[in-house]
Amino acid sequence: MSSDLRGLYQDVVVDHGRHPRNFREIADATRTAEGVNLLCGDQLTLYVKLADDRIEDIAFQGVGCAISQASASLMTTALKGKNQQEALALFGPVHAMLTEGPNGEVPPEELGKLAVLSGVWEFPMRVKCATLAWHTLRSALESESTADRVSTE
Repeated sequence: MSSDLRGLYQDVVVDHGRHPRNFREIADATRTAEGVNLLCGDQLTLYVKLADDRIEDIAFQGVGCAISQASASLMTTALKGKNQQEALALFGPVHAMLTEGPNGEVPPEELGKLAVLSGVWEFPMRVKCATLAWHTLRSALESESTADRVSTE
């Protein structure tokens, strides 16, 4: 990856970390899940409002490092309007990008704006920060319960 592209990616991640999109509660969410990264102290609550199998609205609240906040912000932005299967289908490729880097199952550039997180795999201590929102999403969508708790441990 060129240094210009890496710098742009870092700028986007910093912006989403400082000014997360969709950072709010959804009072009438049809699914919620809590996520915690015990190692780092990141905590988030994910709110999903489903309508006819589509993610009509998705948001989160919580505290954590810039990477966890940016990952949740980028995830919620990317998933709004997708159906549950499309959202769940992104878990594997995004998880692989975050944990395996460019050798993952899908090249980062095929993940659209989520590719800005592709450099996280180079920092093993940050992988759980970046995957927290995604594990929480999977829990929220795969469970019939309205409130679940998931951990990256």
